[in-house]
Amino acid sequence: MMNIEELYKIYLKNPSVQTDTRKLKHGDIYFALKGANHNGNAYAKQALESGASYSVVDEDIDGEDSRIIRVDDVLTTLQQLSKFHRLQFDIPFIAITGSNGKTTTKELIHVVLSSKYKTYTTEGNLNNHIGIPLTILKIKKDAEMAVIEMGANHQKEIEGYCKYALPTHALITNCGKAHLEGFGGVEGVRKGKGELFDFIRMNQGSVFLFNDYDYLIKMAEGINSVKTYGTIQADLVGDVSDDNQFLSVSVKKGANIDGINTQLVGGYNLPNVLAAVCIGKAFEVPDDKIKSALESYQPSNSRSQLIKKDSNEIILDAYNANPSSMKLAIENFAKMSGNKKILMLGSMAELGDESQHEHQQLVDLIKSYSWNQVVLVGSAFSEIHESFNYFSKVDEAKDWFKSQGFTEAQILIKGSRSMQMEKLLD
Repeated sequence: MMNIEELYKIYLKNPSVQTDTRKLKHGDIYFALKGANHNGNAYAKQALESGASYSVVDEDIDGEDSRIIRVDDVLTTLQQLSKFHRLQFDIPFIAITGSNGKTTTKELIHVVLSSKYKTYTTEGNLNNHIGIPLTILKIKKDAEMAVIEMGANHQKEIEGYCKYALPTHALITNCGKAHLEGFGGVEGVRKGKGELFDFIRMNQGSVFLFNDYDYLIKMAEGINSVKTYGTIQADLVGDVSDDNQFLSVSVKKGANIDGINTQLVGGYNLPNVLAAVCIGKAFEVPDDKIKSALESYQPSNSRSQLIKKDSNEIILDAYNANPSSMKLAIENFAKMSGNKKILMLGSMAELGDESQHEHQQLVDLIKSYSWNQVVLVGSAFSEIHESFNYFSKVDEAKDWFKSQGFTEAQILIKGSRSMQMEKLLD
């Protein structure tokens, strides 16, 4: 069996790691991971034939090949290798988690820090027990900053990530009603997300704190190095100056910035913007660079995107959905200008026993406003869609949407990732 030090020497000569043979590039080290429905060991030889430099496996492979590296457990080895690589750096490692907004916050922080430093960050949503090690192993010697996103749907998960990411700084965006099934309620969410602050507390790190949320202040107790941002009282204070279409943010204290005109939709993105300004200031990024970085950032991947299609304005926010983010998105859409508003909402996932109650709450909220049309998609709405348009599958909703021929309309599309609500625009 090869030890991590020996494997790291091989990695330094072939510093690109892949777990999917379909994405292999010449020279990659292939890690043969096992999943519920696949066994990467079966593709070890194919990976070498496709140009991989080595295949790391945890099962015996027929035939001798010096490029096949046998270990006890491929996933554990991948994580240990990432930790060994992480230990080669003496730079800020900023970890971000939360129920809502963590990916957008990560992207905003990345663009701000990148305006001054060579900054590496999580690509897309590679924020789990596989994605985080892969993110760390993509960090090159020229790194001056690293921003790591951590997603979790049950307790002890973030605690595990911290063991190999070893964050020096941390930010929790919020703790809302997300993954209730795995966490066991909102208190469980706070406990699970709070594992990040627990690591920082034990290792004398620093946190960035949204001071508007009392529960975050409580979660950060005992941490000595805290920088705060918020709307009333904090080191950095700002508020919404306009969010009728794109969000504009006014900074009142902590930075000499007149105003930030973002390309994000929704006032609920205010804390995300303030977090990026706060971190930029903490690492001495000039105010003008913070402003220009945030104003030039364009959201993608179905997150708070404003799309103009024909004569319609569409807010596509279909990457994720939970009761907290749904409520914010609907309330924000309701107060935006427009007289032909159409709601197209997909079911929310991973709510466990709370699912029916939370979907009913959502329907009650929708009924409190006036809409041109409401479309609800997915089985969770099957018994509570009331007088609204209901479809069990997104393809059925797509056919209905096309048949309507809407013009001059304002449309919000939102739902859990599993619903794939973005298909409505195909």
